[in-house]
Amino acid sequence: MTTRPPRTDAPPPGVRLPKRRGVELSLLVCAVLISVSGYATVGLARSGAVPPDAARYGAGLGLLALVAHLAVRFRAPYADPLLLPIAVLLNGLGLVLIYRLDLETPNDQAATTQLVWSTLGVALFIVVVLLLRDHRTLQGYAYVSVAAALGLMILPIFFPAVNGAKIWIRIGGLSFQPGEFAKILLAVFFAAYLSANRNALAYTGRRIWKFQFPTGRVLGPIVAIWLLSVGVLVLERDLGTSLLFFGLFVIMLYVATGRTGWIAVGLVLASAGAFLVGSLEPHVHSRVEDWLDPFASIRAGEGPGQLAQSLFAFAAGGMLGTGLGLGHSVLIGFAVKSDFILATAGEELGLVGLTALFLLYALLVARGYRAGLSLRDPFGRLLAIGLASIVALQVFVIAGGVMGLIPLTGMAMPFLAQGGSSVVTNWVIVALLIRVSDSARAPQPDSADTGTLAPVREDTHFREDAP
Repeated sequence: MTTRPPRTDAPPPGVRLPKRRGVELSLLVCAVLISVSGYATVGLARSGAVPPDAARYGAGLGLLALVAHLAVRFRAPYADPLLLPIAVLLNGLGLVLIYRLDLETPNDQAATTQLVWSTLGVALFIVVVLLLRDHRTLQGYAYVSVAAALGLMILPIFFPAVNGAKIWIRIGGLSFQPGEFAKILLAVFFAAYLSANRNALAYTGRRIWKFQFPTGRVLGPIVAIWLLSVGVLVLERDLGTSLLFFGLFVIMLYVATGRTGWIAVGLVLASAGAFLVGSLEPHVHSRVEDWLDPFASIRAGEGPGQLAQSLFAFAAGGMLGTGLGLGHSVLIGFAVKSDFILATAGEELGLVGLTALFLLYALLVARGYRAGLSLRDPFGRLLAIGLASIVALQVFVIAGGVMGLIPLTGMAMPFLAQGGSSVVTNWVIVALLIRVSDSARAPQPDSADTGTLAPVREDTHFREDAP
């Protein structure tokens, strides 16, 4: 069979590549202005006056965006110009929604803390962009990454459960979720292992009916790591992260091998696992029952539960929403700023605003996929697709849960929800996608001095037309 070079979005040889940093800066200005406008709108709706610290909020967010932009301009000049503005806009809107909910929960203020975590996330974004010269460097740390990921996931077992799940580490007044950082490390390991063994996974092994299964020697190590990680998460009752890891594993295995059968196998195993855990684990079973009948507590005279209140909030928002600051989603309760913050967006921004948010996430994921597909090295391709898939899976799992499409799981909406570990991790994901997209669009070394792209070399290891 013939081999073809992978498709690329880069221009043909001899065409100068635009860096598009001016476009990125313009979009960043728009993102900051939208966020500040939302902040001012909340103040006008609640007290009839613009918050006195609105200018300080805008200056702080603008400074973070500017410093991040300068890091990209200096170290990753050919990076995708949409990734950073989308992250800044989502983070800014998340701060606005949390501030809006803080006004109704004076004893539980979270906006200031979230701003501190956002600053730390941008700082780590800058560190990754400046210090990681080549994403392929991470390939040499595959087993270090998986060891660190398993260690981070095991640690919460030794700490008390919070809201029925052992996913937190609390030391004094500091708390964080190690599983948030573990997902990036596992994505690095999966990308490194699958890129090194993709041919053996795709073309060797035993054929059973219409499916060809790789040998245990090749598939065994990665399956063992995946089973161990998911098993630990099940013990910790962290159904959301275990579902995310499973989806990440199946997606990356499919991308590495091109075998659609893995999707079918993954769906069957996910359904079987969800049924068993939902039937046998009391904490998860209660969430499944709530999902099957969210209004049961109302009929029993106990009042609406969280999911029912969330559905009421979406219904109250209608097409255009009640307006920022004018909703009642605070009735959802303790998780309104984390798991259910999307309900606040749905009620106060309406279907139009909610659609805009989903389009931002879709664009972020699509640009991550595009960067991966433009790369010539298999590791970078798998890493970019894996990182973008993490964001996509999180949005699907969380949005599906709060809208009653699937059972609710305890995860944070990327950038939008309260959660320091989540916002920091997502900034690192964007930094890695920035680095990958820069590598995808940057000129080849033999033509770097002219700013043009060298001819594409055939990748004889990646076969797009394989059966």
